[in-house]
Amino acid sequence: MDELEFLKQNWKKQEENLPRLSYDDIYSMIWKKSSSIVKWIFVISIVELLISTLFTIFMADANYWDQLEQLHLKKVTIFVYVISYLITFYFIYCFYRNYKRISTTDDAATLMHNILRTRKTVRTYIAYVLISTGIYYLVIGYLTVQNHQLIQNIEDTSKYTFDAMDWVKFTVVFGIILAVFLLALWLFYRLIYGILLRRLKKNYRELKRLEI
Repeated sequence: MDELEFLKQNWKKQEENLPRLSYDDIYSMIWKKSSSIVKWIFVISIVELLISTLFTIFMADANYWDQLEQLHLKKVTIFVYVISYLITFYFIYCFYRNYKRISTTDDAATLMHNILRTRKTVRTYIAYVLISTGIYYLVIGYLTVQNHQLIQNIEDTSKYTFDAMDWVKFTVVFGIILAVFLLALWLFYRLIYGILLRRLKKNYRELKRLEI
C-alpha cells in the first residue's frame, strides 16, 4: 500500500468519527452568524453618527458660524446638515429593520433574500455618503469663492478678482484634494463595512450550497 492510499484510508476513518451536522444545525449556525453581522452593521452606523455629530459640534463654534454668515452660507449649511441627518437616520432605521428581519427569519430562502437586501442597503449607504460629500464640498467651495469675491468687490473694487485661468487652477487643485479625501473615505468604509459584507457574502454562498 502506497502512502497516498494510506492517507486516504486514515482520513476516512477520521471522518467517520466526526460528528455529522444536520441541515437544521448548519442553517442555525449560518443564521446566528448572519444575525450577528447585521447587528454589528447597525451598531457601527450609530457609532458613526455619534462621532460625526460630536465632530460637528466641536468644529461648529461661534467663529465658524460667523465666517459662514459673512460668506452667506449659514442657511445653506444648516439646510444641508438637516437633510444629511434625516437621510442618515433613515439608513440607520433600514439597518435596524434588516437586523430584525434576519433575527426572525425561519427559512433559508428568506434568509438569503434578507442577506442580499442588507448588502444592497450598505452599498447604497456608502454610495450616498461618497456622492453627497463630493457634491457638498464642490458646491460649498464654489459658493465660498463666489461670495468671497462679491464681498471684496463691494468693499474695494481695486482688489484682485478671479479670472478664467484662476478658476481653472482652483478647480484642478480643489478637485485633486477632494478626490484624495473621497478615496480615503471610501477606503475607510471599505475597511469597516467591507469585512462584514464579505462575511455576509460567505454566509449567502453557504446557504446556496445548502439549498442545492
